[in-house]
Amino acid sequence: MNLTISGHHLEVTPAIREYVEAKLERVRRHFDQVIDIAVILCVDNLTEKEKRQKAEINLRLPGKTINVNALSQDLYAAIDCLIDKLDRQVVKYKSQVQDHNHQAIKHLSEEEISPAAL
Repeated sequence: MNLTISGHHLEVTPAIREYVEAKLERVRRHFDQVIDIAVILCVDNLTEKEKRQKAEINLRLPGKTINVNALSQDLYAAIDCLIDKLDRQVVKYKSQVQDHNHQAIKHLSEEEISPAAL
């Protein structure tokens, strides 16, 4: 798994890097088949002064790419919000993948097929 953390209009300090890595452990706990992660942290000149810090993440999984972004007044709060959103989407994706692991009707015997399935 490749992890890339970059900053636009700000310098990514070791403290920020460690904070992001620690938060991403929560995502890795739910789903360990992550191909790569790209985190972009930036400061924008938005009209809303209270939401200038932006955190964005691109998470590549087998068969899907998840893109999430979050805005906040504080960079750490933006990262927290970002990880919460990402965690929900990863759990949703994992449940969708697991639900598709059922037997097809054409592989079942006639006794196993109920009249409701037809």
